[in-house]
Amino acid sequence: MRPRLIVICVAFAAAVAATGAGAAPQAEPGLSSSTILIGGTAPLSGEASSGGAVARGAEAYFKYVNARGGVHGRKIDYKYLDDGYDPGRTVQAVRQLVQQDRVFAIFNTLGTSNNLAIRPFLNAAKIPQLFVASGARTFGSDYRKYPWTIGYIPTYTAEGRIYAQHIVKTRPRARVAVLYQDDEYGKELLAGLRKGMGGRGRQIVRTVGYEPTATDVRSQLARLKSSGADTVVLITFGKFSIQSFIYLRQLNWKPKALYVNAVASSSSLMRLSPPDATQGAISIGFYKDPAAPSMARDPGIRLFRTIMQRYLPGSSIRDGYYLAGMASAYTFVDTLRRAGRSPTRQKLINQAIRLRERQNPFLLPGIVLRTSPTSRYPISQVRLQRWNRGSWTLIGPLLSAKP
Repeated sequence: MRPRLIVICVAFAAAVAATGAGAAPQAEPGLSSSTILIGGTAPLSGEASSGGAVARGAEAYFKYVNARGGVHGRKIDYKYLDDGYDPGRTVQAVRQLVQQDRVFAIFNTLGTSNNLAIRPFLNAAKIPQLFVASGARTFGSDYRKYPWTIGYIPTYTAEGRIYAQHIVKTRPRARVAVLYQDDEYGKELLAGLRKGMGGRGRQIVRTVGYEPTATDVRSQLARLKSSGADTVVLITFGKFSIQSFIYLRQLNWKPKALYVNAVASSSSLMRLSPPDATQGAISIGFYKDPAAPSMARDPGIRLFRTIMQRYLPGSSIRDGYYLAGMASAYTFVDTLRRAGRSPTRQKLINQAIRLRERQNPFLLPGIVLRTSPTSRYPISQVRLQRWNRGSWTLIGPLLSAKP
């Protein structure tokens, strides 16, 4: 964890502990006879603002559920605040949600560093931090220290390993160059890639990081090209993903194989990049792609489009970030329903770590969400997919994404 993030975590926990010292026990926060208030943050502005669609998609699904009577007669009120993808702002926003708004749970906050910054306080206060929008392994592995936190998507460790195994299988003599975001998220995926390469680690000929606050990655791509690599792995997010494709084209660099990490694989981002630079790129998939022609008649995609048209009119029905938000919202509703008619925070987390969800309409067919008190990785199955003429095409069978 970086020094600045440590300072943020400690300051936040101390401030909240001081505020709550000596407080008398109160009724379960966020609950009334007719509503349940949950909170979260998202980058609605800034460099990673494309990720804000995850929160908006979740909100739209909750509205859909509310229109059908809610959960055990309660409507879900989801309040999410803009943190600009800045952990410091995440801390301030969550402080407001917990201390002022008195939310029942924190849900779907996006970003690895952002969730790390708020995790100590939420666990000390025994507030569920559910379905974290990050693939950092720690949100599943450190359950003994942080029992009130659980992730959602496949771990970055497993994702990196899967790309490495595909490289070794299909391009055994590849020379690999990696552009990665220089934070917990990027470093973990890079470590998974190295581990997956096994004894072929020397084939990773160059890695270059960039700061999340950087303006562009032109110089980083130029350094990678000078390595002579013929295979590129992009561990990027938001605008840096689009820039990477643009600069690949400007540098006239045409690698023989190109891998794009899952958080940057939304069709909405891919379509903003030069088609000749993205064609043939490989990623992992676990959500259905609303832009894929093969999914046009899928019942889950039809539901997604119905919800989009009703609650997010004018928004892109090809944007996979909206669908990702709906998938996690579906799982939250499922978890809340299982917590019963008189839910508590403890009951909610108890159900979150005992999932057996087989029918999430927004996940690829065959994927089953499973958790247990000692295995807290809800989505641990994926498929490889290839970008082909404006949409993703699935390739190969379901793969294990257990860390």
